[in-house]
Amino acid sequence: MSRRLSRIAAGAVVAAALAVPALAQDAVPVTVVTPKQVEVSEQVRLTGTLTAERSARLSPRVDGLVARVQVDAGDRVKAGAPLLELDAAVARLALQRAQAGTAEAEARSAEAQRLAEEARRLVAERHLPRTELERREAEATLAAAALAASKAAEREQAELVRRHVVPAPFAGVVARRLTDVGEWVARGTPVLELVATDRIRLDVQAPQERFNDIREDSPVQVIADASGPEPLTGRIVAKVPVSDPTARTFLVRILIEGAAGRLLPGTSAAAVIGLAGAQQALAVPRDALLRYPDGTHSVFVLRVSEGRTIAEERRVRLGRGGAQVEVLEGLAPGDRVVIRGNERLRNGQPVRIAGGA
Repeated sequence: MSRRLSRIAAGAVVAAALAVPALAQDAVPVTVVTPKQVEVSEQVRLTGTLTAERSARLSPRVDGLVARVQVDAGDRVKAGAPLLELDAAVARLALQRAQAGTAEAEARSAEAQRLAEEARRLVAERHLPRTELERREAEATLAAAALAASKAAEREQAELVRRHVVPAPFAGVVARRLTDVGEWVARGTPVLELVATDRIRLDVQAPQERFNDIREDSPVQVIADASGPEPLTGRIVAKVPVSDPTARTFLVRILIEGAAGRLLPGTSAAAVIGLAGAQQALAVPRDALLRYPDGTHSVFVLRVSEGRTIAEERRVRLGRGGAQVEVLEGLAPGDRVVIRGNERLRNGQPVRIAGGA
């Protein structure tokens, strides 16, 4: 009997010895942080339309027949690139006529100058009266004036020839092609629409009760579907202090930085604008949050119970935030919050700290 009791006691000791490592193995490794006091400001979210800072409906500077259209909708062009050409055959013939007139005027002017120089020499040698010299000098002056007029007419006609080509006033994308070869177009008739995509702005309507709180140096983040989930930085470039009488709103124009080629003019986007007046708030990393189907959130906080460190789940109420999220209720400044390993925790489960601050 005594031997049997001894064996039972020995087994209990072994079981107890094995239980300690088992408990240690049950402890989940986690990474924790302490909530930080951060400075946050009230924000307002406004939705608007993206527009290009520069866009133009291009039209020819002379009347004419469309001879060539060198671009189509969607083409990217550089500043100064030829986009459309009108038939310039008649204008080129007129330019040739002007060039011939200039050549004739140059010959007449050169001859008049030669005769005037000859007259000066003969007058100095007393072989020609001074009145003849004055007449020849006057003719040379008239010939020089005629030459200047002929050169101006040639430059004018050359400019008319150049105006048969519609160049790109800036680099951008051809949004629409409004004409084709064979059409007769007049000055002022739109033939192409060009949009610059290097500088994109967002126009939003701010409610009248928020207009004074939005300043030109207010921080702005722009969220657009076309650029992905990562927000872009914006800068307020204009506040128009004239309200829409039907909506009681004011125009706020935001220039988006680093948006070249990433945003599409005409699409919608949202601007998150920080308002004047910052305040201190408690914040945790977004990785600490667990979201429930009803939209509420919770975090795991460490506490010591009976000599063990366990995870306690707490419901929290959130405020504003991005990577750091403001916590309005549920946490205290000294709490240790789990940010790694929380996805597999249960309330009251033992944990061990594997890292964190």
